[in-house]
Amino acid sequence: MTVLVTGATGFIGSHLVDALLERGLPVRCIVRRQSNRRWLEGKPVELVEASLTEPDSLPRAVAGVEVVYHVAGLIAARSFEEFLRGNRDATANLITALLRHAPNLRRFVFLSSLAAVGPAASLAEPVTEETPPHPLTAYGKSKRAAEEVVLSAAAELPVTIVRPPAVYGPRDAATLPFFRSVRFGIAPLIGFRTKYLSLIHVRDLVHGILLAAEAECAVGRTYFISSEEFYTWEQLVEAAREALGRRRVVRLRVPHALVMGLATVAEVAGWVSRRPPVFDFEKGRDIIQPYWICSTERARTELGYRQRIGLAEGMFETVCWYREHGWL
Repeated sequence: MTVLVTGATGFIGSHLVDALLERGLPVRCIVRRQSNRRWLEGKPVELVEASLTEPDSLPRAVAGVEVVYHVAGLIAARSFEEFLRGNRDATANLITALLRHAPNLRRFVFLSSLAAVGPAASLAEPVTEETPPHPLTAYGKSKRAAEEVVLSAAAELPVTIVRPPAVYGPRDAATLPFFRSVRFGIAPLIGFRTKYLSLIHVRDLVHGILLAAEAECAVGRTYFISSEEFYTWEQLVEAAREALGRRRVVRLRVPHALVMGLATVAEVAGWVSRRPPVFDFEKGRDIIQPYWICSTERARTELGYRQRIGLAEGMFETVCWYREHGWL
């Protein structure tokens, strides 16, 4: 059984590749010419240079594959149109290629995001797979648009959608600034109200993705793969402090108005430099939400999914990896 992974050079995709190799499966990876392949070096994988935004490059990449894990996605862009090209249109190109060149496809797993649905209304009402999508950001809207592309192909392909919340763990550069801040003894906390979020260690996410790919009942279904506990930012800071071995961390409350002001400045700077801003107005609006939480009830009931890595263990493992590789 040949397995295809998109986004294999990235944080989540590379961990998924490792798990597939541990199962003894032949793995093919779509890589761009300019991709950094450090997490794939020395591993017995087949690399095919192609681009999801260039349909003519895809037939060779998808020929004969039986399972596809579509992890690749655009997380930073200069416009909504650019997000759509990188998420919705790229997904459509891949599906079209599969319909034409992968007649024995047994499963197509699309990695979406909690951002495609939006935040919860309250702590007592985490979003579920039945929650009507109300994405806040261009990124979230583009991921929802990609989901719609996947679902539109459900009559012809055995598709499954997995929606993770925020993900952390070894190789993750996105949460590294948080750990660096705590290491220096400073922990910014957004706003003056307690905020809750779902969070998942990358190995738990990969475990859930594989369960979704292998379960017959998952065809045509969508699942939140997440922590079973909702964490506060204060809990995250304390877990990171302990993992880093710091005796004390100063917690700084940052008003929402200041967050949005900084986000606006960062967005303007991004436009001036013509580079996708890491932080912009939409991301500012995103992080001030009080309830980025989702329920894992369907995944637990239908897939047998359970969170296996607790926050303290996951934080400690991540810090050890950062230190071992000179990131901290």
